[in-house]
Order: sequence, then C-alpha cells, then structure tokens
Amino acid sequence: MTVTLGKIREAQSRIGAHVVETPLHRAHALDRFLGCEVYLKLENTQVTGAFKYRGAISKILKLSNAERQRGIITASSGNHGKALAHAARELGIEATVVIPDTAPPFKASAIEQLGAHIVQTEVTERFAVSERMAKENGYTLFHPYDDDDIMAGQGTVGLELMAQHPSLDTVIVPTSGGGLLGGILTAIKESASGIRIFGAEPAAVPRYSESLEHGGRMKVESRSTIADALVSVQPGARNFPVVQKYADGMLKAGDESILKAMKMLLMEGKILAEPSAAVGLAAVLEDAYAPERDEKVCFVISGGNVGFDQLGQLENIRYDI
Repeated sequence: MTVTLGKIREAQSRIGAHVVETPLHRAHALDRFLGCEVYLKLENTQVTGAFKYRGAISKILKLSNAERQRGIITASSGNHGKALAHAARELGIEATVVIPDTAPPFKASAIEQLGAHIVQTEVTERFAVSERMAKENGYTLFHPYDDDDIMAGQGTVGLELMAQHPSLDTVIVPTSGGGLLGGILTAIKESASGIRIFGAEPAAVPRYSESLEHGGRMKVESRSTIADALVSVQPGARNFPVVQKYADGMLKAGDESILKAMKMLLMEGKILAEPSAAVGLAAVLEDAYAPERDEKVCFVISGGNVGFDQLGQLENIRYDI
C-alpha cells in the first residue's frame, strides 16, 4: 500500500468515532512575537494528549481477530506508546511497548498505567528489539511512523486543517521519523491545495535536513535534545519519499529556542505544549523561516504530554523580543 489522499479519507472514516476533531485556534497574542497571523492546530487536546492516537487507532482497527489475539508491539519514545496502549486497552488487546532510555519517566509510567508491558532499551536499539520480539512472540509490529496505515491516520490532521481554514498560507509540522509530516503533506498536496508545508526538527538531530540535502535517507548521530519525542536518527523508508516530493522545506531549532517557544505558548497563548510540539515556533524565533506580516501560519501543536521537571526548566527562560 502507498499512502494516498483516498487512503487518508478512508482512515478518517474508520477512526471518526474514536478520535477528537481538534480545534484550530487563532492565537492573536502570539502574532507580535512570530511576525504573522498565528494559528495553532491543537493536537495536545487529542485522545492521550497527542496526534499519535490517530495513527495507532487507524492501524489497530484493521487487525484481524487472530492478530488481536496474538498481541501487538511497538517502539516508542512515549506518545505513540501511550496511544497504542490506550487503543489496545479499549479493544482488549495485549500490548508491549519498547521504551528508549531517552523517554521521560512520566511518559513510561503513563504507558504502564494503561496496562501495556514495558521493555526499556537504548534509543538506537529500540526498533531492532521490537522487531525481534515481534518475530519471537508472533506479535503484530506497530512501527511508530514507517507504516502506511499509521501515516494515513496522521494525515487526517491535514484533512481537518483544510476543512477548518482552507485559506491558510503555511503549515509547520514537528518532525521526527516523518509520519505526521508525510500524512499531512499527502492530504494537503494531493488535494491540490496551495498551502505551503514545512517540517521542523531539533537542530541536535537533523535527520531530514541532512537527508533532503543529500537526496537520500541519512542516518545522523543520536544526540540529546529537550524535544524527546523527535529523536529518530533516520527518516522512515515510507515517509522520506513523500517528504522529498512534497515538502516546501525543513526548518531546525535549538533547545534554548524550543524552551522559549514552549514558555511563550504557555504564558501568552495559554497553551500547554510539550517541547517537541513547540519546535515549529522555535524555528521561526530563530529566523529559520521569516513569514510575512499578513501570512496565515498554522503551527501544529503535536502534543501536550509534559512533566513537571520539563516545566521547571522554563522558570528562567526569557522570550521577549
């Protein structure tokens, strides 16, 4: 299967009773900081607090009865694992989540509380471990982004955006492996929309920036970043061709700017966003992209699963410009 606009529409119909159509919020208070008309697609209000539930429920609803009985497994830095654990509990399916050692403890705890089995490993080994356990135990493997059904579920964000505000100029999407970006790109670009779409990633892990520059999937060094949900070191095999074909560019931002953007969202916009969800705003703060004053720019707030330790880092952060 190749992800298409039609497949995304099918996913939207399939998951409609299970997900929230998240608000598109006009954030007037942020205009002066970002230099444009600011809109926020609030996926932090989605089931389990992040966009990941769209993809997880999209794939899980397609499982056969035999696959449900054997159980499922995934590798996740937190949000995808939480989404899958929630969906599995709702449908009575046994789930295992391989957690990288970079995942915040509160995210691992949330997954465990939803009834999933936890296996912890090094961040660079999480996919190999999940693949091995799937073969050994007969589990169905749920890759967090390199999967057509997952990407189709994430693409429903793009369908909602076009319905909510078809005259948006630009959408900026937090990016790790590329499931959310690839899905939104497919939904919007294959609808013949003129909306520009950029990915945004942490400067510490620039896997898409490097890959697009070199014309192929590059593997970058695993480095620490406050954006704990954006730590994949290589674009997905299914995701990269979509991004390469349709994306208008890739933006980067450093950790300090991500914290500034996170605090700005909280204090000025009254929006609780996790660090990874603030990377798009951070990139604009760093002038990686300079929007026009009347440009309608939508930042996808991909999740709001924040620990108190992360909030504590905001105390001495200044964002005034």
